[in-house]
Amino acid sequence: MIFRGMSRKLPLTILTGTMLAASVVMAQESNPAQSPAARPRPKPAKIEKYPAERVQAGERLFVAQCGFCHGRDAAGGESGPDLTRSELVAQDSRGNKIGPIVRSGRPDAGMPSFRIGGDEVKAIAAFIHTQVGKFGAFGGGRRTVEPADLATGNASDGRAYFNGTGGCAACHSATGDLAGIATRLQGLALLQRMLYPGGRQGPKPKATITPASGQTITGTVAADDEFNVTVLDAQGAQQTYSKSNAKVKIDDPLAAHFDQLAKYTDADMHNVYAYLETLK
Repeated sequence: MIFRGMSRKLPLTILTGTMLAASVVMAQESNPAQSPAARPRPKPAKIEKYPAERVQAGERLFVAQCGFCHGRDAAGGESGPDLTRSELVAQDSRGNKIGPIVRSGRPDAGMPSFRIGGDEVKAIAAFIHTQVGKFGAFGGGRRTVEPADLATGNASDGRAYFNGTGGCAACHSATGDLAGIATRLQGLALLQRMLYPGGRQGPKPKATITPASGQTITGTVAADDEFNVTVLDAQGAQQTYSKSNAKVKIDDPLAAHFDQLAKYTDADMHNVYAYLETLK
């Protein structure tokens, strides 16, 4: 999961849990005893080597076009799955299976189509396969985290932080939008809702772009960095605009949550989590 504007290094237990939260929640729906990270990676149908320059080119393309959803390292992002554990990637040979998916998209899963050439697809595939090999060299597998593993905070202190210095009560209410949340969500799922409430179905940033021509364009943000912003058009295709040639205003409904990530201490996070657990 990508945290924009983060200046504080999060505690390892919280950071690790949060980054895996989306995949763990989906795993609990189908197999409550095991997370995706606990299962072995699919074995590649064929081991292939790629020139370093192609991998580097693929990394640049992947980060720009795919990293917002799948993570800059292809191991999963804000809404996209971990591609290093993908069965389709395991069966792919130099982009022959990745390419059609990239070009057609997966509208049912929220993935747009991309206008991309054959050489670019091969470069992206080379990067993804290199990442598969890199992560595959790591031993072990991560198991699910039980709610009790996270319940180390003080609920009273969490309530005070929520209603006071944390400022959470300015947007949220224990008797309103958060009523019964601990009944609906437990463990990492509750932690994800607390730290990053967007997820796959959550509100997305919107961009208002005014080029030199003066015609205003609006759209859902697909990627954003200091140089360019990419938005989805009405057909779900990506359009990229240079910030040096246009005025760009981004409205992110989750901006306050990203700002809060830089303010939390270890104790704050555990205490607020403990408080949310009381909202049943």
